[in-house]
Amino acid sequence: MAAHPTIRPAAFIRYKFLNSLFLGLSVGAVFVLYTPLSPAVFSAGGLGLALGTLIVATQYRRILAPRWFFRLSLAVECITLSGVTAVLILPIALPLALFVYIGYQITFSLGNYLVRCETLLMGSVEQLRRLDIAKQAGYLLGMAAAWAIYAGLEYWFMVSEETVQVVSLHRVLWAVEVMVLIALWRAFNRDRLADAASLQVPEVTEVLD
Repeated sequence: MAAHPTIRPAAFIRYKFLNSLFLGLSVGAVFVLYTPLSPAVFSAGGLGLALGTLIVATQYRRILAPRWFFRLSLAVECITLSGVTAVLILPIALPLALFVYIGYQITFSLGNYLVRCETLLMGSVEQLRRLDIAKQAGYLLGMAAAWAIYAGLEYWFMVSEETVQVVSLHRVLWAVEVMVLIALWRAFNRDRLADAASLQVPEVTEVLD
Protein backbone atom coordinates (compact mmCIF):
# COMPACT_ATOMS: atom_id res chain seq x y z
CA MET A 1 0.00 0.00 0.00
CA ALA A 2 1.33 3.43 -0.96
CA ALA A 3 1.71 6.27 1.51
CA HIS A 4 -1.10 8.79 1.84
CA PRO A 5 -1.01 11.35 -1.04
CA THR A 6 -0.81 14.29 1.38
CA ILE A 7 2.70 13.38 2.53
CA ARG A 8 6.04 12.86 0.84
CA PRO A 9 7.35 9.71 2.54
CA ALA A 10 11.08 10.32 2.14
CA ALA A 11 10.74 13.95 3.25
CA PHE A 12 8.52 12.93 6.17
CA ILE A 13 11.11 10.39 7.32
CA ARG A 14 13.80 13.12 7.17
CA TYR A 15 11.55 15.33 9.28
CA LYS A 16 11.11 12.62 11.90
CA PHE A 17 14.87 11.95 11.93
CA LEU A 18 15.57 15.61 12.68
CA ASN A 19 12.75 15.70 15.22
CA SER A 20 14.28 12.73 17.05
CA LEU A 21 17.74 14.26 16.75
CA PHE A 22 16.41 17.31 18.59
CA LEU A 23 14.86 15.10 21.26
CA GLY A 24 18.12 13.22 21.79
CA LEU A 25 20.07 16.47 22.07
CA SER A 26 17.65 18.00 24.55
CA VAL A 27 16.83 15.05 26.80
CA GLY A 28 19.49 15.84 29.42
CA ALA A 29 19.01 19.60 29.39
CA VAL A 30 15.51 19.56 30.87
CA PHE A 31 16.81 18.32 34.21
CA VAL A 32 18.79 21.54 34.58
CA LEU A 33 15.98 23.74 33.26
CA TYR A 34 13.46 22.20 35.65
CA THR A 35 15.63 22.71 38.75
CA PRO A 36 13.56 25.69 40.04
CA LEU A 37 10.34 23.65 39.94
CA SER A 38 8.90 22.03 43.06
CA PRO A 39 7.68 18.40 43.17
CA ALA A 40 4.10 19.70 43.38
CA VAL A 41 4.48 21.24 39.92
CA PHE A 42 5.44 17.88 38.43
CA SER A 43 2.44 16.24 40.10
CA ALA A 44 0.12 18.90 38.71
CA GLY A 45 1.82 18.64 35.35
CA GLY A 46 1.25 14.89 35.28
CA LEU A 47 -2.45 15.42 35.93
CA GLY A 48 -2.59 18.06 33.21
CA LEU A 49 -0.82 15.76 30.77
CA ALA A 50 -3.22 12.91 31.44
CA LEU A 51 -6.22 15.23 31.08
CA GLY A 52 -4.85 16.79 27.90
CA THR A 53 -4.22 13.37 26.35
CA LEU A 54 -7.76 12.34 27.26
CA ILE A 55 -9.25 15.47 25.69
CA VAL A 56 -7.28 14.92 22.49
CA ALA A 57 -8.47 11.31 22.32
CA THR A 58 -12.12 12.42 22.55
CA GLN A 59 -11.59 14.55 19.43
CA TYR A 60 -10.22 11.78 17.20
CA ARG A 61 -13.30 11.70 14.97
CA ARG A 62 -12.65 15.34 14.11
CA ILE A 63 -8.86 15.66 14.08
CA LEU A 64 -7.80 12.28 12.70
CA ALA A 65 -7.28 13.91 9.31
CA PRO A 66 -4.19 14.99 7.35
CA ARG A 67 -4.88 18.73 7.57
CA TRP A 68 -5.23 18.56 11.35
CA PHE A 69 -2.14 16.39 11.63
CA PHE A 70 -0.15 18.99 9.71
CA ARG A 71 -1.55 21.90 11.72
CA LEU A 72 -0.97 20.25 15.09
CA SER A 73 2.50 19.04 14.10
CA LEU A 74 3.34 22.60 13.09
CA ALA A 75 1.95 23.89 16.41
CA VAL A 76 4.09 21.41 18.34
CA GLU A 77 7.25 22.49 16.55
CA CYS A 78 6.46 26.20 17.02
CA ILE A 79 5.90 25.64 20.74
CA THR A 80 9.21 23.80 20.91
CA LEU A 81 11.02 26.60 19.08
CA SER A 82 9.53 29.19 21.43
CA GLY A 83 10.83 27.23 24.42
CA VAL A 84 14.33 27.01 22.97
CA THR A 85 14.30 30.73 22.17
CA ALA A 86 13.17 31.53 25.72
CA VAL A 87 16.15 29.65 27.15
CA LEU A 88 18.49 31.78 25.04
CA ILE A 89 17.03 35.12 26.13
CA LEU A 90 15.79 34.54 29.70
CA PRO A 91 17.62 33.59 32.90
CA ILE A 92 17.15 30.04 34.16
CA ALA A 93 14.65 30.72 36.91
CA LEU A 94 11.10 29.77 37.88
CA PRO A 95 9.26 31.69 35.09
CA LEU A 96 11.42 30.13 32.38
CA ALA A 97 11.14 26.66 33.92
CA LEU A 98 7.34 26.93 34.03
CA PHE A 99 7.16 28.20 30.46
CA VAL A 100 9.30 25.36 29.11
CA TYR A 101 7.57 22.72 31.24
CA ILE A 102 4.06 23.79 30.23
CA GLY A 103 5.11 23.88 26.59
CA TYR A 104 6.50 20.37 26.71
CA GLN A 105 3.40 19.08 28.52
CA ILE A 106 1.21 20.50 25.75
CA THR A 107 3.30 18.80 23.09
CA PHE A 108 3.41 15.52 25.02
CA SER A 109 -0.40 15.51 25.28
CA LEU A 110 -0.48 15.23 21.48
CA GLY A 111 2.04 12.38 21.39
CA ASN A 112 -0.39 9.47 21.05
CA TYR A 113 -2.39 11.31 18.41
CA LEU A 114 0.69 12.10 16.31
CA VAL A 115 1.86 8.47 16.40
CA ARG A 116 -1.61 7.26 15.35
CA CYS A 117 -1.58 9.60 12.36
CA GLU A 118 1.95 8.61 11.35
CA THR A 119 0.91 4.96 11.25
CA LEU A 120 -2.16 5.65 9.12
CA LEU A 121 -0.34 7.98 6.74
CA MET A 122 2.72 5.85 5.97
CA GLY A 123 0.59 3.07 4.50
CA SER A 124 2.99 0.10 4.50
CA VAL A 125 5.11 -1.94 6.88
CA GLU A 126 8.24 -1.06 4.92
CA GLN A 127 7.61 2.68 5.27
CA LEU A 128 6.91 2.25 8.98
CA ARG A 129 10.13 0.26 9.34
CA ARG A 130 12.14 3.03 7.71
CA LEU A 131 10.35 5.63 9.82
CA ASP A 132 11.08 3.89 13.12
CA ILE A 133 14.71 3.23 12.19
CA ALA A 134 15.15 6.90 11.28
CA LYS A 135 13.60 8.02 14.58
CA GLN A 136 15.80 5.75 16.67
CA ALA A 137 18.91 6.69 14.68
CA GLY A 138 18.16 10.38 15.19
CA TYR A 139 17.59 9.90 18.91
CA LEU A 140 20.82 7.96 19.41
CA LEU A 141 22.80 10.45 17.35
CA GLY A 142 21.30 13.32 19.32
CA MET A 143 22.27 11.82 22.67
CA ALA A 144 25.79 11.10 21.44
CA ALA A 145 26.11 14.64 20.07
CA ALA A 146 24.86 16.13 23.35
CA TRP A 147 27.47 14.15 25.29
CA ALA A 148 30.18 15.33 22.88
CA ILE A 149 29.09 18.97 23.24
CA TYR A 150 29.04 18.82 27.04
CA ALA A 151 32.41 17.06 27.13
CA GLY A 152 33.88 19.52 24.63
CA LEU A 153 32.65 22.54 26.57
CA GLU A 154 34.22 21.19 29.76
CA TYR A 155 37.49 19.93 28.27
CA TRP A 156 38.26 22.54 25.60
CA PHE A 157 36.56 25.66 26.95
CA MET A 158 36.71 24.95 30.71
CA VAL A 159 32.95 25.44 31.03
CA SER A 160 31.81 23.24 33.92
CA GLU A 161 28.77 25.23 35.09
CA GLU A 162 25.70 23.20 34.13
CA THR A 163 23.47 26.16 33.32
CA VAL A 164 26.09 27.65 31.00
CA GLN A 165 26.49 24.30 29.26
CA VAL A 166 22.75 23.96 28.79
CA VAL A 167 22.35 27.46 27.39
CA SER A 168 25.26 26.80 25.00
CA LEU A 169 23.60 23.59 23.84
CA HIS A 170 20.40 25.52 23.13
CA ARG A 171 22.17 27.47 20.41
CA VAL A 172 22.58 24.15 18.60
CA LEU A 173 19.02 23.16 19.49
CA TRP A 174 17.67 26.39 18.00
CA ALA A 175 19.38 25.68 14.68
CA VAL A 176 18.18 22.07 14.67
CA GLU A 177 14.60 23.09 15.48
CA VAL A 178 14.56 25.55 12.57
CA MET A 179 15.68 22.67 10.36
CA VAL A 180 12.87 20.54 11.83
CA LEU A 181 10.28 23.18 10.93
CA ILE A 182 11.60 23.46 7.38
CA ALA A 183 11.61 19.66 7.02
CA LEU A 184 8.03 19.47 8.31
CA TRP A 185 6.89 22.11 5.82
CA ARG A 186 8.46 20.15 2.97
CA ALA A 187 7.11 16.78 4.12
CA PHE A 188 3.51 17.53 3.13
CA ASN A 189 1.76 18.13 -0.17
CA ARG A 190 -0.02 21.14 1.27
CA ASP A 191 -2.19 21.70 -1.80
CA ARG A 192 -3.89 18.36 -1.12
CA LEU A 193 -4.55 18.83 2.58
CA ALA A 194 -7.84 20.72 2.28
CA ASP A 195 -9.53 18.03 0.21
CA ALA A 196 -8.01 15.01 1.98
CA ALA A 197 -10.44 12.59 3.54
CA SER A 198 -10.38 11.53 7.17
CA LEU A 199 -7.84 8.94 8.25
CA GLN A 200 -10.42 7.00 10.22
CA VAL A 201 -10.57 3.30 9.57
CA PRO A 202 -14.15 2.26 8.73
CA GLU A 203 -15.79 0.61 11.69
CA VAL A 204 -16.96 -2.94 11.31
CA THR A 205 -20.24 -3.78 12.98
CA GLU A 206 -20.77 -7.42 13.77
CA VAL A 207 -24.26 -8.75 13.20
CA LEU A 208 -25.19 -11.40 15.69
CA ASP A 209 -27.89 -13.94 14.82
